[in-house]
Amino acid sequence: MIGEGYPGLIIAEAGVNHNGSFEIAKRLVDATKAAGADVVKFQTFKADKEAIKTAPKADYQKELTAKEESQYEMIRKLELPDEQTIALKKYADKIGIIFMSTPYEIECVDLLCRMHVPALKVGSGEITNHPLLEKMGRTKLPVIMSTGMSTLQEVRNAYDVISRHNNKIILLQCTTNYPARLENSNLRVMKTFSDEFKCPVGFSDHTPGIVAPIAAVAYGANVIEKHFTIDKNLPGPDHKASLSAGEFSQMVKAIRFAEKFVKRQFDESNYHLIMNKIAEKGFITKKEADDSELLLGSFEKRAVKEELEVKKVTRRSIVAIKRIKKGEIIKRAHLSFKKPGTGIPPFEINKVIGKRAKMDIDADVMIKWNIVE
Repeated sequence: MIGEGYPGLIIAEAGVNHNGSFEIAKRLVDATKAAGADVVKFQTFKADKEAIKTAPKADYQKELTAKEESQYEMIRKLELPDEQTIALKKYADKIGIIFMSTPYEIECVDLLCRMHVPALKVGSGEITNHPLLEKMGRTKLPVIMSTGMSTLQEVRNAYDVISRHNNKIILLQCTTNYPARLENSNLRVMKTFSDEFKCPVGFSDHTPGIVAPIAAVAYGANVIEKHFTIDKNLPGPDHKASLSAGEFSQMVKAIRFAEKFVKRQFDESNYHLIMNKIAEKGFITKKEADDSELLLGSFEKRAVKEELEVKKVTRRSIVAIKRIKKGEIIKRAHLSFKKPGTGIPPFEINKVIGKRAKMDIDADVMIKWNIVE
């Protein structure tokens, strides 16, 4: 059970920190179980359907991976075959930790459903990918949705797509930057979500350290998601912004301690008392407790400045997946959704279908309004 009055769900976001190695992925499962996580979560995608070949990387990705490679080349090395994803789920079941994954394509949703996962996760970059959200909603599985880089209206639109079929939705406040600044946490957005959508809420955290997720629980988060790695020094885009096993274990202990004192969600006076108790217990410093007001931030859901560049790279656009000849009427079978997000967003696909190509459009080329009529 997830919601007010129940212990928080703690998700260790292993993500792509396996670096394409099944053995490292298994070690991540073992380590998250030992650290006290409830869930170990990976990412399930098909590189050929994820990004066009020339898709650029975000600045943080350029700093942490080979500068000359494209985003497509980077993620191709991080893709796990289906049989390894299935084997990971079986291994997690065996050792007693919940397995989840974020599906990035419709066929990945089908795979995870065949594996009998207990819930699905929407990554922040997919919040405008309404066909994918529709597919998730139709599964009737609980859907946990991160909301980084989004406006409140975009969250509303995504929520509406899923809730037509399924009202088991959990919204996570998130700032999509690696690392995110503490003052951009905007934990008060969780109250905004709770008030409007009447659903459980949580926090997907990309800040350094463990203060922000602990504060989120003190404020009333029902779910915490935090990146996890077995070695911060491994190559790859997310290791530096992840917690080590020791840090994650400390975070879990602090969260379980904080939960004892949460009387009701979003009680700001009690929030400060809890943060001081956590400091007295030694989980955080007195200064971190004193400065915890800045973590609350704004009630307004919006993309912060640092997210704008990441949004262009991590969202998707409508792309041709086969050659479309000049004068040809564009059909659904001609189209898919790939990164980057600098073209027509997926939710506008019905406006593109039925248009006529003004020129030859090659496969893997982004559809723009000026090349259709």
